[in-house]
Amino acid sequence: MRVAKDDVDVRMEIPGAVIRQKKEFGDASGFGKISGEYFTLSAGVDTTPLFQGLEGNLCQCPHWGFVLRGRITTTDAKGAQETVNVNDLFYWPPGHNVRVDADAEIVMFSPQHEHSHVIDHMIGKVGG
Repeated sequence: MRVAKDDVDVRMEIPGAVIRQKKEFGDASGFGKISGEYFTLSAGVDTTPLFQGLEGNLCQCPHWGFVLRGRITTTDAKGAQETVNVNDLFYWPPGHNVRVDADAEIVMFSPQHEHSHVIDHMIGKVGG
């Protein structure tokens, strides 16, 4: 399946962030349907306030992805940090927050049900 960036539905757009999600992008055994996602994020974006109210106040969805540009740091429940940079493949296990260190674009693949729940939660936090 090939999908152009502009054909991926925009689920959330706020100053500093555009979150696109293509549902029904595939099937990952054990996780069910996955979504293909393209995020455009500005330096300074921090998910900490957006994840308040989720289990552990963290994203509990795993993600597999690739950094097209920029730099992003994740923090897990124990406070451990990891930074991904342009051209890095990454895996973010459940239980993380995200801080954008430099304007970034990433492509991610996530379990659709779990990540839709997180995105819906963020949409609710910013008032729709």
